[in-house]
Order: sequence, then C-alpha cells, then structure tokens
Amino acid sequence: MLDERTASSSWPFQHRRCSGLLLHPTSLPGELSAGDLGHNAYRFIEFLAASGIRVWQMLPLGPTHEDGSPYQCLSVHAGNPLLISLDWLVDRGWLHKPRCPVNANINASETYRLNCLHLARIGFETTPDTSTQQAYIAFQAEHAHWLENYALYIALRREQNQQAWWDWPAEERDRKPAALQKAKQRLSQDIAQVLFEQFVFFSQWHELKGYAHQHGIALFGDVPIFVAHDSAEVWAQREYFSVDAQGKAETVAGVPPDYFSETGQYWGNPQYRWDRLQEDGFSWWIERLRTQLALFDLLRIDHFRGFEAFWEIPAGAETAIEGHWVKAPGEALLQALHTAFHHLPLVAEDLGIITPEVERLRLAFKLPGMKILQFAFDGNSDNPYLPHNHQTHSVVYTGTHDNDTSLSWYQGLSLDERQRLRDYLGFDIETNMPWPLIRCALASVADMAILPMQDVLGLGEGNRMNLPGTVDNNWHWRFQWAQLPTTLAAQLHHLNVLYGRCEHTG
Repeated sequence: MLDERTASSSWPFQHRRCSGLLLHPTSLPGELSAGDLGHNAYRFIEFLAASGIRVWQMLPLGPTHEDGSPYQCLSVHAGNPLLISLDWLVDRGWLHKPRCPVNANINASETYRLNCLHLARIGFETTPDTSTQQAYIAFQAEHAHWLENYALYIALRREQNQQAWWDWPAEERDRKPAALQKAKQRLSQDIAQVLFEQFVFFSQWHELKGYAHQHGIALFGDVPIFVAHDSAEVWAQREYFSVDAQGKAETVAGVPPDYFSETGQYWGNPQYRWDRLQEDGFSWWIERLRTQLALFDLLRIDHFRGFEAFWEIPAGAETAIEGHWVKAPGEALLQALHTAFHHLPLVAEDLGIITPEVERLRLAFKLPGMKILQFAFDGNSDNPYLPHNHQTHSVVYTGTHDNDTSLSWYQGLSLDERQRLRDYLGFDIETNMPWPLIRCALASVADMAILPMQDVLGLGEGNRMNLPGTVDNNWHWRFQWAQLPTTLAAQLHHLNVLYGRCEHTG
C-alpha cells in the first residue's frame, strides 16, 4: 500500500500547505434572490487574497431542477444560466435592464433573470462585433459533443412544461431522428437561447477564473459521481444508464444508513451500466472531466467510494435499506482518466462507510481524502478525523455543505461531549466557538484546510446550506458583506501565516 507521505506528487499547488473557503456562488450577496458571477464574486476573490487564502471551493455549477440542488443537475457539462451576471451583459451593451424587482421571491427573481437573458440575446444578435461572434461560433464547435443535445433537451423540456424526458411523446423520448429534426426546426429560437446562455456562462466563468489566478486563488469544484435521471445525458446516452426501454430507472443510487440518516439515503439517480462505459474506454467520463477541468483547478469527486463499490437500490424501494453493494471498475476508470489527462488534480470524498478496498483505490492513485472535524470527537482516540490521526496528503474541514455550522453543531452537543472537545482543543470555547475549531483545522498537518464561510462568520443555527435526506429549504443560504467584521481578513491572514498556510506579506 502506498504511504500517504509519499503520495503528494499529484498535489496541484506549488505550496504544499494552503487554506480555502467553501462558498457556492449562489451564497454571494446581490440584489436578487441568489448570488451570481458578477461584481460580488470578484470582491470575494479580493477578500480571499487579503485573508491569505488560496482556494475557493464551491458546489457543482450545473443547471438545477426546481429544488435547486446542485447535486441533481440537468446536465453534467452545462453551466447554470441563473449564475450569469446581468451587469456583465449591461457592460457589453447587450442589455438595458428592466427595473429590478424589490424583495422578490425565488420564482420572481428567476423569472426576471431569464427575461433579461432573452433581452440580452436580442442585444447580442443586433450588436455588430465580429470578434465576439467568432468566439460564439468557436464555442459551439468546441462544445458540440454535449451542447447540441443539451440545447435540444432544454427546449423540449420547456415545450413539455418541464416534464421529465421519459414522460415526453414516445418519438421524442426515444430520440427518433425524424422527430428530433422537426423539433430542431420548431424550437429553433429556444435552442438559440440555450446556446447563447451557455456561451455567456462559460465566457463569464473564464474571466472570473482569470481574475482568481491573478490574485493567486485556485478554484476547487465538485463532481457528483452520479447523474440526475432527468438530465440531458441520460436522455441522450441512456445506453450508459440503468433505465428500461421507456426510460424508467431500473436500479438507483443511494447509501445505506449512516451518520446523516438511520434509513440511508435514496438518491434516485440511475446507476451506471459500467460494462458499457468500460467497453467504450470510459470516453463518457473522460469528456465529463475534460469540461470540469477546464473550469476548475482542482475537483472533489463526491461519493468516491462508489468507484470501488456502489449501493444499488431497486427503483421504487421505500428506503435505501433495501439496497446492496455492487463492485465497480474504479481502478480501470481512474487509469483511463490518468492516461487521458496525465495530471489529475482530484480529491476523494471518502466519507461514510469506507472499506480497506476503497482506501487502497484512493492511495493507488495518490488522491487526498477528507477529514471532517465535526466527526472527530466521539471519545475514540483512534478516530481518523482527530487531528493527531491526520495525514499530510489530505484536506481537513471543520464541516462541509452537508453539515450544520460548527457553532450550531457545538451548541447541540451534550455537556460531556462539550467537555471532551474542550479537553482536546485546550481552549475555553464557550464564548468564542467556532474559532478554536478553525484554529484546529488550520493547525492540522493536512496540506489543505477548508473552512465554510458560515464558520468564519461565526454563524449559528439556521445557517446551514443543506440537510441531507431532505428536499425543502436547502441551498438558499447567503451572506451579506455587512456580516464581515472589518478585522476578519487580517485575522484569517494572521492564522494562515501562523500555521504555515501562506507567507507573511507585511
């Protein structure tokens, strides 16, 4: 077995030790109901740089379903058009924004954004700019392998009142060539709108990425291992997924009972037909990562253990308990990815039920794992999440997007558990939590330490991003600039210098 200490050759940063903040762009401040890739994203990058932080981690960027979950996207390649900055479009003269709704709810805000995108496309098409038009044509050619199917899928889905693709008329559901050709003609304007939105999203993203790099900030993305059933990829490439002739799922993904749920989690994503993927040289996965590696400097593989074995649940089962483990060809997949990309900057989300086989797979490909401090203090000195058991080639978190804030978590502990935490950290933490836990993460030997934005703001109950196993009231959390103490950047910078995660600059 490969020793963790010798596994750092795949680490993607020149400086071994660094820190990051976890914040999805929708959580940025702004005048509408969710943040975007506009001015506040640039200001956030400046805050990271001033704090001595070199990594911005976020959730998947794809277009979401109605529940807003970035882990159940309409495409594994496309960007979410609701993240597009309207000000960027105004700056280019393509949009004269209508009056912005005041205190609009989510639906009204999204409708306003989409209406503005329609107006911007008209402005784009009527503005003579040869270089931009050429860039638009080049973008479509570069991304044609997924973009054409995605644009048609979205146009058909809108025509069908957002019904899932397996409930469409059979000829369109089953992608009969004549039906698709008629749909392309009938829905040409809707398709053009989707193409424009994707061009704008990718253009804005690469400008933002360039600004981040100018400030020494790396972008850390997230790749869900599974794909939403109602997605362009399952519709267009169903041979790779466990669905029947009518498109209904046969077996679905989830996890057995764990820390987050006594009955496990029934995710509902169709399982892969791994034999077909392997027959094609894993080209589907290679193309998926190619898109994401163009967007990000580093990627987290969500539910990495599914590459070694996955929890297969019969479609329609009442709970995930009815599932069972099935082996996956993870070694062959990762070898194919390494061959395709040579440098593969991945982090394995190795939480939950992790077996020696999963560990061997992760270490064989030199992938850092994750250490969550909120999981550490159960009274067992062998707990792998305790800092004295950390390895250098790993990423330590106070908590993730699936955890409560560290302050709220601490306030929910029993008196005995609080005392155990105080004994371990050696702090009087009653009055200044979560900073002792933040210090603990930054002091860890783990090469990278990631802090949720909620924790550095010291936020308590009611500020978590997601509660696993639920679908309501998730993914909406946001911060406001007024919540940041004027000394916060200096405080973080001091701690990053103190624990060797950035250089002293003053």
